[in-house]
Amino acid sequence: MRKQILLTTLLIITLLITACGGGSSKTPTKGDAIVFVAVPLSGVQANAGQAVAGGVKLAAEELNRTGGLLGYKVVVRALDDESNNDVALKQVDQVQQAISAGEHVLGVIGHMNSGQTLATMEHYKDMPIVVITPTASEQSLTKRGYTNFFRVNANDSVQAVVDADFLVKKLNGKRIAVLHNNSPYGKGLAETIVKELEQRGATIAVNVEVTEAQTKFEKEVAQVKAANADTIFYAGYEIETAFLRSALRDGGVNLPMLASDGAFVSTTIDESSGAAEGLYVSAFAPSPHNVADAKWFEAYQAVEYRNPDNFSINGYVAMQVLADGVQKANKLDASAIAQALHGGALNTLLNALTYEQDGDLVDPKIWIYQVKDSEFQQVQ
Repeated sequence: MRKQILLTTLLIITLLITACGGGSSKTPTKGDAIVFVAVPLSGVQANAGQAVAGGVKLAAEELNRTGGLLGYKVVVRALDDESNNDVALKQVDQVQQAISAGEHVLGVIGHMNSGQTLATMEHYKDMPIVVITPTASEQSLTKRGYTNFFRVNANDSVQAVVDADFLVKKLNGKRIAVLHNNSPYGKGLAETIVKELEQRGATIAVNVEVTEAQTKFEKEVAQVKAANADTIFYAGYEIETAFLRSALRDGGVNLPMLASDGAFVSTTIDESSGAAEGLYVSAFAPSPHNVADAKWFEAYQAVEYRNPDNFSINGYVAMQVLADGVQKANKLDASAIAQALHGGALNTLLNALTYEQDGDLVDPKIWIYQVKDSEFQQVQ
């Protein structure tokens, strides 16, 4: 009788432990699998980079709660590239050192900007890792023959088509002022959208290049005024957009304006002294408020101790893509993971994603938002 009671008690305890997630099947036991996140964590783009890193960390934490990846715990290591090519190249050494030390390095989620991505891919391409950018959109990145490079966002040729249609058809732009920063991203997008606008019969009233992270725009405002433009497009980052928008308001220029995806961060609103109201912005992923539920927000806040920003979705989805590739490959091998990413649909918060052979998405999407009541609200 005692033996039966003891066996019954042990069975109940085992069932309770399993039900509570205390079984070994829920705990990674094989060691660590390293994922580097290479984004700006300091400087003018720190908020955007931290948002990407937060999304990656949340996705990794969710994986580890359910057994990790093939029994390995996903460990996220953040690298601060400071939005600077030289700094980004120095950070590549940390990735190589981890590989040389025999650690299981799955890959790099990064970089956020096209300039740093272009610089580092010349090294990453020869390393046994998978690289997934959350936001870099310069068109040539996927035309250089990299076999280990993927992006979870549309490239700038897709953005240019959507943005040109919006400028001409929705904002009724006929004489459009195109401004852009001097990064590879800004230059490439501006060149492409000029072609798209001209194909739609619009006139480029003025084409002005500014400096990345520029904060004073008196000269550029005068150029827009003199050009007699009726609409403005800006290809650049959040810090320039905020100050440009403020300078336009202070200069008496109140024209419809669309900024590119680089401005889809709360900094654009926060640093504009109220001038961002009414601004349109295109985006490579929707706002968390449009795709995530309250539990996702709570989980993010528990991991990051702050609210998610718009690029948090990009980081989260990039980690989901990498994880799904590992699970489909059933091994921690970069070439096998890359092959698996080409092998079919990948499950993400943005529904199923599939890849072309060059690492671009099949049927990539662009969203359009407008600043209303100091918040980004989706309009397309």
